[in-house]
Amino acid sequence: MFSRNPETIVLHAGYRADPATGAVAVPLYQTTSYQFDSAAHASNLFGLKELGNIYTRLMNPTNDVLEKRVAALDGGVAALAVASGQAASALAVQNLAQVGDNIVSSTDLYGGTWNLFANTLRRQGIEVRFVDPADPENFRRATDDRTRAYYAETLPNPKLAVFPIREVADIGRPFGIPLIIDNTAAPVLARPFDHGAAVIVYSTTKYIGGHGTSIGGLIVDSGTFDWAAAPERQPALNTPDPSYHGAVWVEAVQPLGPIAYIIKARVTLLRDVGPAQSPFNAFQTIQGLETLPLRMREHSRNAEAVARHLSKHPAVAKVIYPSLQAGETRRRADAYLKGGYGGLLGFELKAGRDAGRAFIDALKLFYHVANIGDARSLAIHPATTTHSQLTPAEQAATGVTDGYVRLSVGIEHIDDILVDLDQALAAAVAI
Repeated sequence: MFSRNPETIVLHAGYRADPATGAVAVPLYQTTSYQFDSAAHASNLFGLKELGNIYTRLMNPTNDVLEKRVAALDGGVAALAVASGQAASALAVQNLAQVGDNIVSSTDLYGGTWNLFANTLRRQGIEVRFVDPADPENFRRATDDRTRAYYAETLPNPKLAVFPIREVADIGRPFGIPLIIDNTAAPVLARPFDHGAAVIVYSTTKYIGGHGTSIGGLIVDSGTFDWAAAPERQPALNTPDPSYHGAVWVEAVQPLGPIAYIIKARVTLLRDVGPAQSPFNAFQTIQGLETLPLRMREHSRNAEAVARHLSKHPAVAKVIYPSLQAGETRRRADAYLKGGYGGLLGFELKAGRDAGRAFIDALKLFYHVANIGDARSLAIHPATTTHSQLTPAEQAATGVTDGYVRLSVGIEHIDDILVDLDQALAAAVAI
């Protein structure tokens, strides 16, 4: 790749033109299967002696461009497109942890991820130990011989306290434990691989797509984590895998590069469980990706203005936004976010849950949807929606209170955004 600049990468990485037609736009390859050149060619593909297209549940040329483009954007070596951000989070962990293993996770998580970790993975025999990331040493304290990974969100939704990426990555590496970072809320703004993270996951449904039309997820492999350094710590990659003729992944894919982690995820979990991303969704996501750096700057600029506006409003008890934080929390925001603090913002209404609902119902420009990262502005009351399945204690741990409202500030004109917020706040005060 001839550039490290994100504005160039999102337009050019992984594709130049279609060799058959010369088409400059990435084609949509809406196909299930691919013609093999010969019996030997097919055998080599299935035997991982060479990489290529076998079946769209495993790979697809449109998905491949999306994977290469985001891997280049993050400075990784390879990526895997999957059906959703939830699938990305699940597969990223299941690729390393098995029955009886555990991971250590930040408490500052999206509600869906909390449920995945606290309930679904637990029932599958994988323990998730939740720790407060305010003290990075909590990760070390929760580690034992069966800990396979650390997990966190760069800019956790809804708490918005930037995670100590370098500090926790440095704790894990001597143990042979990788840090998996969900960078959904801060693409372009944060580059977790630069700070020691081993794996990045995304819900591409959010900012990467930006248009709110297509569900998808990505797992990105840094290529810098030495999975063979502590074989007993990472048995999934260092012991024979019976699902693939006894392949030892760190050895089997060595001729192809440092991609053991992502290849295993593709040819075992994606193959067997089947959460493949639709090529049409990948095509749609590529369209959004092309403007991602521009949009993230505008999202950040508008959210900053909204944060400062709300902080002066008499109905608002507290505004949660990285630029308004202080102390160590602000230091981390400045260390890991470059070019803006993102488009997510939270605030607490003094009048509590009823005021939160009244505010939501009064919005006219903002959409009331369970999503973030659209180009348009979005709002939701997490305590009664996205985090409603959590217990009160779990809600508090993730940063949700009765009066908390989450905004995903879009790229509309800032004057129109502020007018809508003011009239909705007036309705909330009037209840």
